Amino acid sequence: MRSARPLARRASSGPAGERGQSLVEFALVLTPLFLILLGIIQFGFIFNTYVTLTNATREAAREGSIYVYDLTLTKSQNDLVRNEGIRASLLASMNLLGKTAPQFSTSGTWTSSGTTFTNGDLTVVYAIPAGITDSDPRKGQRITVTARYHQDLIVPLIADLLPRDLGGRLALLGEVTMVIN
Repeated sequence: MRSARPLARRASSGPAGERGQSLVEFALVLTPLFLILLGIIQFGFIFNTYVTLTNATREAAREGSIYVYDLTLTKSQNDLVRNEGIRASLLASMNLLGKTAPQFSTSGTWTSSGTTFTNGDLTVVYAIPAGITDSDPRKGQRITVTARYHQDLIVPLIADLLPRDLGGRLALLGEVTMVIN
């Protein structure tokens, strides 16, 4: 049997103007939290790229420091072979990072200026420290490998706060110096 009494309505929590207050407060709080979350994601991508690039540069410098000098080649030929080994090691160690332009570019040709060799975004510098004589095998010299990576910025509001290169990307630098054995 049904009761003659109508179903009771839920009591309103306040006047009609306050019903949307929690929705407005939620929207006001959600916007900055969403921006913070996007910023964390963008900086996570940047940090991952930086760590990967630093490790790849370290591997490349190690490859250059343990190169075995070939007596059948000239000093400049050995430098070219060593530099190609450095480039191959760097590219192999970059894992999932983009290995082609516009993020990272290298080509088959090296340009040199004294003891500085450049191949796109990769630079190899040989330095002779005090007390070490210049020799063909470069034993005891310092080798510095520098790699520049151009990271895409995917969050527009965060990207406006960061420095960018001419292509609109964040330039990250990995640089490692080792002694040639």
